[in-house]
Amino acid sequence: MGEPARVLVNGVPAVEVSAFDRGLSYGDGLFETIRFVGGHAPLWSRHMQRLSLGCRRLGLPSSEPALLLAEAQAITAGLAHAVVRITVTRGLGERGYAPPPSPQSTRVVAAFDAPSMKGASYVDGLRLRWCDTALAVQPLLAGMKHLNRLEQVLARAEWSDPAIGEGLLCDTEGQLISGTMTNVFAVVDNVLTTPLLDVSGVAGVARAEILAARPATLVRRMTRHDLARASEVFLSSSVRGILPVQAVGDTVYVPGPVTRALQLYWRGLGFPLEQA
Repeated sequence: MGEPARVLVNGVPAVEVSAFDRGLSYGDGLFETIRFVGGHAPLWSRHMQRLSLGCRRLGLPSSEPALLLAEAQAITAGLAHAVVRITVTRGLGERGYAPPPSPQSTRVVAAFDAPSMKGASYVDGLRLRWCDTALAVQPLLAGMKHLNRLEQVLARAEWSDPAIGEGLLCDTEGQLISGTMTNVFAVVDNVLTTPLLDVSGVAGVARAEILAARPATLVRRMTRHDLARASEVFLSSSVRGILPVQAVGDTVYVPGPVTRALQLYWRGLGFPLEQA
């Protein structure tokens, strides 16, 4: 047997939830994926802000950030670099879509070894492809990291080529939204630009940090054409950091000064493994 699973369910070591949990039945919940370095999560407050906002929007009972942090630090003890997934669901419920009148949320806090942050991906950049799967337009859910990720599952199933590091997604109206697990930034006409996420997509924590650090960033609707004429393109991820883009299909890019400056900024936040 390997090392015991580092998982807490409602504060108790366990690896199972009820078959009647609404997170399993309906995807009725939210999650955060948080990178820890030496027991510290540099973007913790941003993750908690997004989780709290999502709970308010969905009408879910919220968990105290101090409790979540204590549990996350307990299960990452001894891991120099870890990824913690916090899942919050509406808890148990009767059959049917109607939410229970007084929900008791389920929280799952799980820790994993962090992926390696070294390698050519951070220096030369990733090769990307366009996905055929389109994201639904749904303003009520836009921005949230809710549990229903079937669109991303279908999009990621479109390729198995290890040379392709990520896939780009548009919505059903043809607007560029994101990668399957990343947000997208591009330097267009010398202006750092990122897609508006008011009708679809996940508003990433790393994206929020970049927008705070670069307040002149233009947030607007974008298309494939905008990306094709960009001078730089990079992806952001709270787990993997700032990832330059080398190519999208046959369109080639060179990681430029904006991308490199933000990689340096990212390491300055306390993510020392990212190599550029």
